[in-house]
Amino acid sequence: MTDDRSPALRDAIDEHALERRLARLSYHIEATAELPVDRQASRWLGEAEAVARDVAGSDLERPVVAERVATVQELLAEVEGTGHEDADEHLETARRECVDLLES
Repeated sequence: MTDDRSPALRDAIDEHALERRLARLSYHIEATAELPVDRQASRWLGEAEAVARDVAGSDLERPVVAERVATVQELLAEVEGTGHEDADEHLETARRECVDLLES
């Protein structure tokens, strides 16, 4: 994040929708692990996958969820490309999910 504000989830997301969206975020990142991606991309994706899987599978307070989603977003921002078209699509979908979950 570029400022000192803590990340926050969009207020309009109810708990059930949040659970589904976190699972979808985790799914798209995990899907890249099944594909042959560049070594550098794999490192960032692996870290993002661990955080996304943890947040999707935990009962955390919304501010903590927001911080973890922001961490995933930062990790995914480090990936310039994966070297695989399908993995790139999963990466872009995961990035959009992060943006959609967090307030601007």
